[in-house]
Amino acid sequence: MNISIKRALISVSDKTGLTPFAKALSEMGVTIISTGGTAKALTEAGVPVVSVDSVTGFPEMMDGRVKTLHPKIHGGLLGLRDKADHVDAMNTHGIEPIDLVCVNLYPFEKTVAKADCSFEEAIENIDIGGPSMVRSAAKNHKFVTIVTSPSQYDELVAEMKSKDGATGLPLRQKLARAAFSLTASYDAAIAQYLTRQAGEMFPERLSVALHKEQELRYGENPHQRGAFYRLPDSREVSVGNAKLLPGGMPISFNNLMDANAAFELVKEFDEPAAVVVKHMNPCGCAVDADICKAYEKAYLGDVVSAFGGIVALNRTVDKELATVIMESYARFGKAKGAAGFFAEVIIAPSYEQEAVEVIRTLKAWGQRVRLLETGPIDRKQVDVHQYDVRCLVGGLLLQQRDLIGWEPNALTFPTAAKPTAEQIEDLRLAWLCAKHVKSNTITLVKGRTLVGVGAGQMNRVESGLIALKQAGDQAQGAAMGSDAFFPFPDNVENAAQAGIACIVQPGGSKKDDEVIACADKFGIAMVFTGKRHFYH
Repeated sequence: MNISIKRALISVSDKTGLTPFAKALSEMGVTIISTGGTAKALTEAGVPVVSVDSVTGFPEMMDGRVKTLHPKIHGGLLGLRDKADHVDAMNTHGIEPIDLVCVNLYPFEKTVAKADCSFEEAIENIDIGGPSMVRSAAKNHKFVTIVTSPSQYDELVAEMKSKDGATGLPLRQKLARAAFSLTASYDAAIAQYLTRQAGEMFPERLSVALHKEQELRYGENPHQRGAFYRLPDSREVSVGNAKLLPGGMPISFNNLMDANAAFELVKEFDEPAAVVVKHMNPCGCAVDADICKAYEKAYLGDVVSAFGGIVALNRTVDKELATVIMESYARFGKAKGAAGFFAEVIIAPSYEQEAVEVIRTLKAWGQRVRLLETGPIDRKQVDVHQYDVRCLVGGLLLQQRDLIGWEPNALTFPTAAKPTAEQIEDLRLAWLCAKHVKSNTITLVKGRTLVGVGAGQMNRVESGLIALKQAGDQAQGAAMGSDAFFPFPDNVENAAQAGIACIVQPGGSKKDDEVIACADKFGIAMVFTGKRHFYH
């Protein structure tokens, strides 16, 4: 059923594209009702406007809080034109139908995203009349067209021109779905803000506002569909807020998951650091005074697994670093037995233009690699209120994010042997890497370089054996990290046979005494952190 658009109410906060849109409606004979700043903007642009107060008979009042909340507005939106008693009521009370509503809401999310936003400013940016009109129009979309975004203007105008000033039901239904999604998201953002202000972590009802950034090629597998949704109020430097530079292949579901895993680990370090991730686990990680050297060491940690991996850096990618990355195989990998090298994603705070040119042109795979630019890393901007969310069939598991890193003041040293300053640095890296590896986890670090990883095994002994096998001769004198305590001395015994010099683990096992005694027997320095880092 086509509905002719004769009267439209326009009241927008975002005035992008407003003038040409309103002019197009006016040229098709539509009477435009408007409020406040929107009416002023349209009048100045030469578009005829009828003021809301001339329709309602009441002036805008209370600093604009009350202007459209009136029966002559909502009656004109909600009245069913094919129901006799509705039509009689409208005629009796002088209510004229409104066929189109164009509203976008006060910018609440942008307002509260500002670092200096006060509570009072946030409250004043809660729109009341706008959502009310949106919901009224969307509910009655059988007769009313609801427009909530400038991105919808062109489609609407094209439809009206093709239908002699009318809209069809399919378009009205589509716009109504978008409208209810908008008001739901808007209310969720308000509820989320007020929940945070109250310091409540887990409210009785959880509402989270998300905005679709893009649909992805597919999900984890080609038979699964996928999309990326962003938290609009997030200010943290992260994959979610990163900019995808031009060129390269479209970014995928798995790319984003792996890039997030890599970047969250590299964010742990103040000094220059590089991380290589494959299938959500770091296969390489290193720190060094020179970022190029840090990358080289990270890549050499496991040149076989690095093939098709994600590279994360916490420094600007300049021409030199870009060249080192692109020539990884020729410079280092070929001699270590790699079959080749390419990266799916490179993520860094920024890229020099010369570096981008090197990446795109030096090797054929550079034309395909996705480049993510995050901006400068500011660890003070970590969002402690954001949830770590895990999905299960029929529900969600929510928890606080694991933001505990290396805490020197919390360390205890239960063994006779004490780690040297150099070993402490390796233990720190082993501990931070273990935090970002799927449990059960064992990590091995030597010379501030990850040289062995045992990830996701059903028992910690097997994880340890995998890490030791991967490290080979580099296990001699290395530091071992474990994401959880050792329930038995077996891992320590295996570590001793391989020449491990020191171990970091949470402690807290019923058999700590036996584990410590085993370490003392082999002269291994052990450090307890008092914290666990399970990562399922």
